[in-house]
Amino acid sequence: MSEKLIAAINEQINKEFYSSYLYLAMAAHFDANALPGFARWMKVQSQEEWGHGMRFYEYLADIGEPVVLKPIALPPLKFGSPREVFNQVLEHEIAVTASINALFELARKEGDPKTEVMLHWFIDEQVEEEKNARDILDQLSMAGDQSFGIAFLDRSVLGARKADD
Repeated sequence: MSEKLIAAINEQINKEFYSSYLYLAMAAHFDANALPGFARWMKVQSQEEWGHGMRFYEYLADIGEPVVLKPIALPPLKFGSPREVFNQVLEHEIAVTASINALFELARKEGDPKTEVMLHWFIDEQVEEEKNARDILDQLSMAGDQSFGIAFLDRSVLGARKADD
């Protein structure tokens, strides 16, 4: 594997762990604002993102390449309304998709088919990640600024998310 590709995968590990921290910070925001269902959704998402980072980690370890862990950036400390937060989620997932796509293109350019194949899982996963954020934004739009609608989403939709979802 090329040094350039190894460095890019290590950078993606950092991005995935940052995503985990970002969603955990969003969970803390929702916990502090009496929205335990939204917090639950974010905690599950945080665990999922950590798992994505570990998937890249294990890939490098499995093929005998070095894993280089870098400091994880501090996520924002303040967030806005549920709609504003999920707009941030969608923007973040779009950026992650772009990063995965660039990694795939680099693997192709470097002539590394095994890495291309490994990245197919992440490409499929990003379709799901963006869809989930858009679906929640659509539901938040339907709820409007009505506290009943937000409470319903909190309890019945986001709060029902399980770690496997």
